[in-house]
Amino acid sequence: MDIQLRNTLTKKKEIFKPIEAEKAGLYSCGPTVYGPIHVGNLRAFTLADTLRRVLEFNGYEVNHVMNITDVGHLVGDGDEGEDKLEVGAKREGKTAWDIAEFYTDAFKKDVSLMNIAIPDTLPKATDHIEEQIEMIKKLEENGYAYQISDGIYFDTSKLEDYGSFGGQKLEEKEEGARVQVNTEKRQASDFALWKFSPEGKERHMEWESPWGKGFPGWHLECSAMSTKYLGKSFDLHTGGIDLIPVHHENEIAQTRGAYGTLQANTWVHNDFVQIDGGKMSKSLGNVYNMSDIVEHGFDPIAFRYFVLGAHYAKKLNFTWEAVGAAQNALFRLRDTVQEWDLPTGVDKEILDRFRMAVNDDLDTPQALAIVWDLVGDEHLDTAVKAATLLEFDLVLGLGLEAFVAKPLEVSLIVQKYLEDRAEARLKKNWEDSDRLRDLILDEGYTIDDADDAQTLREKR
Repeated sequence: MDIQLRNTLTKKKEIFKPIEAEKAGLYSCGPTVYGPIHVGNLRAFTLADTLRRVLEFNGYEVNHVMNITDVGHLVGDGDEGEDKLEVGAKREGKTAWDIAEFYTDAFKKDVSLMNIAIPDTLPKATDHIEEQIEMIKKLEENGYAYQISDGIYFDTSKLEDYGSFGGQKLEEKEEGARVQVNTEKRQASDFALWKFSPEGKERHMEWESPWGKGFPGWHLECSAMSTKYLGKSFDLHTGGIDLIPVHHENEIAQTRGAYGTLQANTWVHNDFVQIDGGKMSKSLGNVYNMSDIVEHGFDPIAFRYFVLGAHYAKKLNFTWEAVGAAQNALFRLRDTVQEWDLPTGVDKEILDRFRMAVNDDLDTPQALAIVWDLVGDEHLDTAVKAATLLEFDLVLGLGLEAFVAKPLEVSLIVQKYLEDRAEARLKKNWEDSDRLRDLILDEGYTIDDADDAQTLREKR
């Protein structure tokens, strides 16, 4: 069955055709590890994980590569200002190397909580300085690079259609450039390949190069590392829609300038996450991350369910109420499947419906609707439901294997706590009720109180 994907490069839905039969090379833009990743980043990583899962669901052998940006990403996404890692180092009183290591580990932990698989290869920009220098040399040889006082730059005028990916022509990019521009650049849209270390100032991260001591530009790492691990031309590239006009435009320019290829044949981008219908920004204090989700009492998998509930190419409106509704749905699903019989066989008809949904541009909202169709089908044996749902979950990644046909086992002491707490609640003895709740929590369970009932769940 064919997989159709919305290709940002051609701006239309296309049937996925791999370069090599039954294999797929997938590159995803990863985190800049100067601070915790936020919910917008988590949506992008969920898209990459879902795409990988859908490819594998269809029998492809996937080679998934995601970069770690630990140098070169300057504040504001441009070529001026400080490196975000250096800023993070000043903020926390550590070295840039320490900051990068700490937030790389934090990134791995956060995505794992959402059941997002760590990619096959997770290369760091700082481990691939040699490859980036070699790419700049290649660009110089091909006439795409030039040197000015603060670094080596890419000459965007050498590509007639530069800006077309992001929907802007070269002159429009120049008109929209910031007031504070580097007057030495040939065009305002030219971007840094290598930045020289400031005179009289030692950076935490800097390297010798043929042009002088410095560090690579932000865009260079993805072109260099995708080439190393996936080849000069590969199948798929993912990222957030915010990366299109600058980072991905420049990635494509670099790879074309060096090798004459488009880098990836299919580009897949997720739309923005909005917060309460508006923009997410530090100034508004609404840049939420995984720790905020957990502190609000939500299961990280519930946030995954929430993300899957909207099509990746549409805006996602984050509210705490919406995440709560997703968690209620997830918990209802878990509670239901715990009472099912052990999985045997699958229902091929509904499985085909599910496959058609996810193969139609990763239509996860429709896929979740099919999940609930399966749950509510009174004509299917629960053993067949269980087997079919576990097939669905290979794509959805909701971790349902831990719940299907596994009724909650409660010890006699916990059962006694529950009975005593029910009596305390009936008598409105809230102090005793809270004490017993704490004892139940200590035993490794959580309780939801709704409709005058206590729903016990094991902590997972």
